[in-house]
Amino acid sequence: MRLDKYLKTARIIKRRTIASEACGAGRVSVNGKTTKAGAEVREGDIIEIGFGASKNRVRVLSVAENVGKAGASAMYENIQ
Repeated sequence: MRLDKYLKTARIIKRRTIASEACGAGRVSVNGKTTKAGAEVREGDIIEIGFGASKNRVRVLSVAENVGKAGASAMYENIQ
């Protein structure tokens, strides 16, 4: 699944366009490498997102196309 779509589906970022803009600005990395919005996300990947001065790191647990609001948080886990 595309990175921008995953961020939106997992509800890490509210809108896909904002996720795409964050990727384009270099604020999102997958497994330590800055990536574009079209990069493929797989289970086990570590995604790091810069929100201002703070950084959010998550591990991808599952990749699913259609997930409800309740199931979105089960797609990833926050890590330090």
